[in-house]
Amino acid sequence: MKSISIPISSQVVKQLVPGDMIELSGIIYTGRDAVLPKLVDLFKTGRLEEAGIDLQGSVIFHTAVSPAGVGPTSSNKYDIQSTIPDLSKAGVKIHLGKGRLSPETIAALKEHNSVFAVIPPVTALLESKISERRVVAFSEEGMEALHELHVHGFPCIIAAAQGETIY
Repeated sequence: MKSISIPISSQVVKQLVPGDMIELSGIIYTGRDAVLPKLVDLFKTGRLEEAGIDLQGSVIFHTAVSPAGVGPTSSNKYDIQSTIPDLSKAGVKIHLGKGRLSPETIAALKEHNSVFAVIPPVTALLESKISERRVVAFSEEGMEALHELHVHGFPCIIAAAQGETIY
């Protein structure tokens, strides 16, 4: 098990390979279908800083945040998968979710030195690893708003890196 602190450097990402088991500690952003395209729009229009969002070396978890906990949603949904190349370009180093990504998305991850990691759907375990949470942007989306989570020992498995995948 590799322990990784967020923000994540490019050197750390270059050392990750499919199948690596990692634990993340630091701040993770969350987003799903409703929020991620809006986040891409902020990036493309140069308004991330204005919104108080720094994606350099960041992690985005494809999930909603509810009182019941957090769990991964399918990352291969169009409105999620289509954001991965741009968000990687914006500085996201790890995208967390579940499911198989397209070869084009795997290539984009490699191009932008980012990786995709999967998390088994174990909401109780993940909830125990979160010490703080707050809505960062898009509060009108309710539990699908962009959240900031403070985590310690958040487990996941690298599913795609360096142009390769476990699928």
